[in-house]
Amino acid sequence: MTAEAAPPISFDDVADAADRLRGVAVATPLLRNPHLDERVGGRLLIKPEVLQRTGSFKFRGAYNRISRLDPAERRRGVIAYSSGNHAQGVAAAAQLCGAPALIVMPDDAPKVKKQGTLAWGAEIVGYDRRGGESREEVAEGLAAERGLSLVRPYDDPLIMAGQGTCGLEIVAQAAALDIAVDCVLVPCGGGGLTAGVATAVEAKCPAAEIYPVEPEGFDDTARSLASGARQAARPDARSICDALLAPEPGQLTFEVNRRLCTGGLVVSDADVAAAMAVAFRDLKLVVEPGGAVALAAALSGKLDLAGRCAAIVLSGGNVDPDMYAGAIAH
Repeated sequence: MTAEAAPPISFDDVADAADRLRGVAVATPLLRNPHLDERVGGRLLIKPEVLQRTGSFKFRGAYNRISRLDPAERRRGVIAYSSGNHAQGVAAAAQLCGAPALIVMPDDAPKVKKQGTLAWGAEIVGYDRRGGESREEVAEGLAAERGLSLVRPYDDPLIMAGQGTCGLEIVAQAAALDIAVDCVLVPCGGGGLTAGVATAVEAKCPAAEIYPVEPEGFDDTARSLASGARQAARPDARSICDALLAPEPGQLTFEVNRRLCTGGLVVSDADVAAAMAVAFRDLKLVVEPGGAVALAAALSGKLDLAGRCAAIVLSGGNVDPDMYAGAIAH
C-alpha cells in the first residue's frame, strides 16, 4: 500500500506565517452577542475579518507570499487575478514590500473593490468573466510578458498558511476565554481560507468540526467533499456573493479540505442578506455578501448549534453602498 502524500501545508507553516505577520496584520478580536447566542441556542464566537487591513482576510496570505520574494522579484513586481478582496490584499502587501502590482479584475467587480485596489497603488486590467474570458490565462500571459510573480488567490501553500493565521487566532482567543470551540464555520470560494483555518484548528482543537460555507449554485466544495473528488460550480449559477464565485475548489486546497472538513454547508442569497442585516443591527459591522455566508448558515439553521460553541468567520466587508443598503433593508 502506498503511503498518502503529505498535505500541502502543516501547522508549522501557519505558525511561521503568524511570526511574519505579527505587527503587520491586525489580530482581529472574537466578539460575543447574547441575542445571537439566544437565537441559535448555543454560543457564537464572531471573528470579524472585516476589521483586517483592506477589509478582508486576504491580506494575511498576500503578505505572507509577497514578503518572501527576493529583491529582484520585488522590483519586477507581482500580478494577481481577483474579483476584489485578493486584489486589495495583494495591492496592499505589494506596496508595503515595495513591489509594483498589476491586478486582473472582472469588469463587473464591485466598484468599492476596484477603488480600494487603485488606492493601494495597483494597476488594474479588466476582463469579461461573463463572456468566457479566463482570468488565469490573462494573468499568466501578462506574468510571462512582464516577468511578474503570480500571486494566486488560494492554490498556493504560502497563501493558505497566511490565511490559517485567522484560525490560529481563533483557537488562542477562545482558549483565553476558557471556551472550547465545537465547530468553525468558514466562508469558502476556492478553499484557501478553509484549508488554512482547518490546519490551525485541527492541530490545536482536533475535536472541532470544520464547515466550509458556500452560496447556492457555487457549492462546488460541498459537493466535492460529499463525492470525494473535485466538482465544478454550476455553469448557470448566479449569486450576490461576488467574493465566492470560484469555478471549482483549488487542487491544493481540496487536498487539505477533504481530510479536515466535516462537510459543506450551503446558503441562499436571501439567507445571506438576512445575515448582513443582523450583523449591521446586532454587531454594528458592515459585512459583504460573501463575508456573511458563515453567519447566514448559523442563523438559518443549516447546522444545529443548540448547546454548542461555533466560531463564525466574517471574511470581508467590502461592499458597494447601494447593494449593501438594499440587502440590509430587507
